[in-house]
Amino acid sequence: MFDTVILLTGAIEQPVLASDLRLHDLQLIILPVFTSDELAAVEVTILRRARLIAFTTDVIVPQNVLDQLGYGAYNFHPGPPQYPGWAPAHFALYERAKEFGATLHVMVQRVDAGPIVGVELFVIPADISVADLEELAYAHLADLFWRSAKSLASCAEPLPELPIRWNERRNSRRGFEAICDIPLSISKEDLERRIKVFGASDSAIAPTISLHGFQFRAVLPAEARG
Repeated sequence: MFDTVILLTGAIEQPVLASDLRLHDLQLIILPVFTSDELAAVEVTILRRARLIAFTTDVIVPQNVLDQLGYGAYNFHPGPPQYPGWAPAHFALYERAKEFGATLHVMVQRVDAGPIVGVELFVIPADISVADLEELAYAHLADLFWRSAKSLASCAEPLPELPIRWNERRNSRRGFEAICDIPLSISKEDLERRIKVFGASDSAIAPTISLHGFQFRAVLPAEARG
């Protein structure tokens, strides 16, 4: 019997998303989970009665947990099907994509590879920063959650799949690092674009040029990040 949702997300999102789900089933048990250790500690008897919902989390759900869930697992990805994997907003802006969005999909062992059950797309505004694009995508992701909450909370059947497929190219941390490794032969235009997009990252990875045994890192000042 489906009576539990394991909600894997951040501390800020937990109460809001739980409230959205309970609007459609007051008896629904919401089990908040924040870390991989907490997820691993969930008893099998609970997993068999549960559906897992992940929302903007970096936690990788192991295959044994996916196999034991009685009512499936769904992930809200802050990017469109064209940009599965790591840092979708960065890669979209670097590639001058015209469209971005948010995706709801079934969770499988491979990250951002399961059947797609929900998508929201929007036109990327001109000259938008990475931070602003991520914020816009988050707003659409929240709207997608709100529209999907009834089915996720009250329907034991799997959500219907859409005839949409993921891009076969999956962006990764390694790819992010590679594009931040700036060749000395780079054009001025490409260098400016890489610094604008990847120099705006809050991660430890930034555009870097290696010269005569020294590394020179290019990072946008905070006021230029948007």
